[in-house]
Amino acid sequence: MLRTTLAGLLAHKLRLLLTAVAITLGVGFISGTFVLTDTMDKGVARTFARSAGKVDAAILPRGDAPPGGGDSDEVGIPAGVLARVKALPGVTEVQGAVRGDAALVGKNGKTVGDFPTVGISVQAGRLLRVEVEKGRAPSGAAEAVLGTRAAERTGYGTGDAVTVLDHRGRPHRFTVVGIVDFGIDQEADAHGAVGFDAATTLAMTGARNYHEVDVLGADKAAVAAAVGASYRVYSGDELARRLAKEAGADTEIIRAGLLIFGLVAMLVSALVIYNTFSILIAQRMREMALLRCVGATRRQVFGGVLAESAVVGLVGSLLGIVAGVGLGAAAVAGIGRLTTQVPVSGLALAGRTVVIGLAVGVAVTVLSALLPARAATRVPPVAALRSELEPGGGRFRLGVVRTALTVLLALAGVALGLLGTFQMPKGTGAMYTVALAGGVFFLAVIAGMPALVRPFGRVAGAVPARLGGVPGRLAVENARRTPRRTATTTIALTVGVGLMSLFAVIAASGKATSAASLEEQYPVEFQVQARNGKAEGVTPHELTEALRGRKEFSLVFELLGKDTQVGGTKTEVGSLTGPALGTVLKPRLVDGPAAALRPGGLTPGTAVVEKGFAAQGGLKPGATVQVKTARGNAPVKIAAVFTTPAPVGEVLVPEADFRRYFGAPDESTIYVKDRDGVPADTARRVVENAARPYPTAKVFSTAEVEESIGNAIDTMLMIFGGLLGLAIVIALFGIANTLTLSVVERTRESALLRALGLTKRQLRRMLSVEALVMAVIGASTGVVLGIAFGWAATHAMSDTSVFALPYLQVAGFVALAGAAGMVAAVMPARRAAKASIVESLATD
Repeated sequence: MLRTTLAGLLAHKLRLLLTAVAITLGVGFISGTFVLTDTMDKGVARTFARSAGKVDAAILPRGDAPPGGGDSDEVGIPAGVLARVKALPGVTEVQGAVRGDAALVGKNGKTVGDFPTVGISVQAGRLLRVEVEKGRAPSGAAEAVLGTRAAERTGYGTGDAVTVLDHRGRPHRFTVVGIVDFGIDQEADAHGAVGFDAATTLAMTGARNYHEVDVLGADKAAVAAAVGASYRVYSGDELARRLAKEAGADTEIIRAGLLIFGLVAMLVSALVIYNTFSILIAQRMREMALLRCVGATRRQVFGGVLAESAVVGLVGSLLGIVAGVGLGAAAVAGIGRLTTQVPVSGLALAGRTVVIGLAVGVAVTVLSALLPARAATRVPPVAALRSELEPGGGRFRLGVVRTALTVLLALAGVALGLLGTFQMPKGTGAMYTVALAGGVFFLAVIAGMPALVRPFGRVAGAVPARLGGVPGRLAVENARRTPRRTATTTIALTVGVGLMSLFAVIAASGKATSAASLEEQYPVEFQVQARNGKAEGVTPHELTEALRGRKEFSLVFELLGKDTQVGGTKTEVGSLTGPALGTVLKPRLVDGPAAALRPGGLTPGTAVVEKGFAAQGGLKPGATVQVKTARGNAPVKIAAVFTTPAPVGEVLVPEADFRRYFGAPDESTIYVKDRDGVPADTARRVVENAARPYPTAKVFSTAEVEESIGNAIDTMLMIFGGLLGLAIVIALFGIANTLTLSVVERTRESALLRALGLTKRQLRRMLSVEALVMAVIGASTGVVLGIAFGWAATHAMSDTSVFALPYLQVAGFVALAGAAGMVAAVMPARRAAKASIVESLATD
């Protein structure tokens, strides 16, 4: 029986390859994911090993932030520890590492980026652990080096004079003596970095302690004994592994995210494989019956089909691993072009990748073939003696059990969706419930889809049947006459298009929600905000006064902020200057008198608190809390509870109280509303000119913020769409595969139609329209499901979410799916049209 199975496979090589395509794509995605992330892990480990390999011992505080991040003095290493280590026998060199904020001023007079650049100490001599690309390491209080990214962003080079702000915001001039690659340092890459010697870095960042100490010439045990139990001591190899593990954490997240899409691809592949084997078994009924006639048992027939599926799975998986290496190589090349911060040189193909790819591919294929194999055992031997109608044709009925299962799953999905949308508190839990509801309801669609194919096919084929003449009507009937097959073919497309529609709805709703929030909470045209940083959080009050004096603006006010304790809980206390509260910024009232949120409604000694903070502390209007101020605790009475997405702080007090409590604020933002009729460009130019003398002040417009949010959402949708596109490609291969096998199955039928006068062009058109109808059924079902659960997910996110339907995008999904389905039918249609009429009619 095994020899018979293998001989049958070799005799139908095209059928073998067509069946293996779906599994090839799915396994290729999964193995490509492992190749990419393993290559990244290897590059990260190699980079840190090269860096840490220069160190004999490294000292870090216990309970510290990861090396390369954090500047807290509480977890630092004081200078006295360096002195003790230097006194050890055999020690030849000891250097401390420091980092903190050191804002670089660009050529335009503004600090670089939205966050201050990072000040990093650059060790000299044999402990130099960064790569100096140009020039040399800094030495002395007047020299600095720039990170590669900071140099590219600002246009500074070696020999240039630069201005850097210290931790108090005071400017200092340095000469750039080198350009340095700080390796895989995400903060340095994102914000840019400026390097100094250790003493200068301490002075610029305001740090009093080191976050790491590197030692040459002493072993780990001696250093550990000298510094005591308050610090951790690592050898060079241990430090390299620690750094690589911490830097590699992101690749675990990337791998998990990509594998989710790989599993979606495998689900679609399983549907395609199941449908393919179902068709093959239907076509080989007489072959199976003949095997039974010559003595094959049911078990042998069952085993033969499973052996065939295992061979197909193995072939597809091997091809998938090869394809995965190619996909991984392409991804590595793409990352190499986009960023130099992730070292990806050479490919890493681990044995685990091969094993997982083969195991998943073969297992999915064999499991998908179980039901068709079971159906093969039911073919009676007498079937070899007669010619039967095509199995699966005729009127399809779900049956009592399948109908009950479909109804139960549908009701459960709807109930879970309503629970997550309307009954549960908005947030992550509600969204997970909606996601579960979508999965359950989709199972109901899978179970009941065969019964829906006929009515759906009639609707989807109405226009093609009317415009396509006889070939169009025949195509529609062909799609409807085998509902089980059509349902299994189209459900694969439903998965991909449904998920893409879901993400499109969520993305459009996210844009609409952000636009509504900005319109409601930021009804101003401009904000002037300091670059984030400990010493740079305050915009100058002189800038506020200068803007208030301009006739182009109708209102200029400030949002002040101070980190302190309220009722024993650490939080931010804020205040709005002028008549902004209740006129421009309008928080929503949750509890208390509405007058408290109107202009002048906050009287001395009172405050309004945000809903979440009030719930956390059990605060209600009328309660009194203690606010920690510069002069001790001050009693404050709660006037009302509010909610707002605007960053106004969790506790709002009157401006006079704020300045009496705290003096100068930790943070402040200037809001500018222009007068009606003032052109946006003119207003922007006025604000920019006023802010030019202040290096840390950055001007934002509401339109820019909205555009930035929209671009971020579009980018995310593009990534998701690209990853889900693989599932759609697999589904289209499934349509092509189904049509190809259907062409073989209907050889005599096609020949008879040709003999009755159907031309080659009309035959090709018939198969193309059939593919179009199947694609539209699958895509339309997916769109409906995606929109429905996108709506539910949007309302489950938060109370302020706004639902938006991207009509053109959704219509585009259906149109593209239909067009792609017709393209998938090109090869099967050409094959059918080329067949000889006489030979086809003679086919038994």
